[in-house]
Amino acid sequence: MRTILIPISVLMLSIGWLYLLVTIAPNIGNHKSESDSLRFPNSLTQLKQLSDLLMAYSQVNGTYVFILFCSAYLFKQTFAIPGSLFLNLLAGALYGVWLSFPLCCLLTAIGASFCYTLSAISGKHYVIRYFPKRVEWFHQKVMANRSQLIYVLLFLRLFPMTPNWFLNIASPIIQIPIHLFFISVFIGLMPYNFVCVQTGSILSQLQSLDDVLDTSTVLKLIAIAMIALLPGFLFKRKKDKIQ
Repeated sequence: MRTILIPISVLMLSIGWLYLLVTIAPNIGNHKSESDSLRFPNSLTQLKQLSDLLMAYSQVNGTYVFILFCSAYLFKQTFAIPGSLFLNLLAGALYGVWLSFPLCCLLTAIGASFCYTLSAISGKHYVIRYFPKRVEWFHQKVMANRSQLIYVLLFLRLFPMTPNWFLNIASPIIQIPIHLFFISVFIGLMPYNFVCVQTGSILSQLQSLDDVLDTSTVLKLIAIAMIALLPGFLFKRKKDKIQ
């Protein structure tokens, strides 16, 4: 019972922090009430409206916008809430490709590591209970490829169909070291993050979210994921020959 109180407490504190940030949104002329629009977007139209509002805020207080964005990003990653696509697009719109790209990679890895930590503290019972088959599959893959674990982890992150939220909550349960976890998230999600922020940099021209990850882009991400497996395959083959 005590362990479940920890993530609940962290969640309540995080929500309180985000609420505080919303309430202290800077004034933009007589449009203070526009702070009511500071919410997570769930459509392209809402994303564009939020982008315009934050750009206006940044003219008044750029530090506030930066803290708000980072806090919102870490909140979503820490609690495995879907919607990283919207925040990556927003980052590209606010900061351009070459600043938003490393920023999103870093925030993704830090937020995922927070999720990893919360799961390690209190998530084992629930993850195994609700996702037994997925945990067993993941465990078998890790045990079969322990000597080249980093390549497998990179492949899973690079592969566009992998449920990253599940990897975040399951990794501590099957004892994936935190340093390998962090590296795999930081590097493995680079292609995805880059595609998103690059598209976000031209957000005003975007007509549909389907344009972000079209068939061509998905195939490229799959090809990159397969390449990530190649060193591990060669290493294992060489090891088998020696034995």
